[in-house]
Amino acid sequence: MDKEKEVKSKPNYLYKLHDLLFVGSSIIFNLAVSGVYIASKIGSPVFLKIFGITVVLLIIPFTISLVGYIKIKAKKKIIISHIIILCYLFLEVMLDYVLKIPFREILALHVPYIIVFYAATFSMIGVARTISRKMGLLVLSTFLVLIGCLIYMYLD
Repeated sequence: MDKEKEVKSKPNYLYKLHDLLFVGSSIIFNLAVSGVYIASKIGSPVFLKIFGITVVLLIIPFTISLVGYIKIKAKKKIIISHIIILCYLFLEVMLDYVLKIPFREILALHVPYIIVFYAATFSMIGVARTISRKMGLLVLSTFLVLIGCLIYMYLD
């Protein structure tokens, strides 16, 4: 009887573990991108590098989360959202760290980049909302901080 309870509770435990990993990574992502915006505004290459590397390293927990969700056969919405997020992160690595081109100055490259960025951030909010309303609001609030920092970055 105890073994049956353990088997039935194991998927719930795994869901919670993947949920926490995903939400934590989403919050760190939003705050790290906010840090990138502020570091850009104040002209601090050290902080820009630290926050940029933090964003890129989130490939690891998002990949672990995706693999975990695939193993427990999560909803397709969650899997597709993870793929969008990872596509953005790989695009970021490719453009900023591998190719090292000033793509933000090239409109034909910057616009698609922005579209993929917002698709990734909205995917984070959507999955967090699927997990729970509170988690969705938490990720949304850090996204609003990100937007505030973006606005601050462009103020003179």
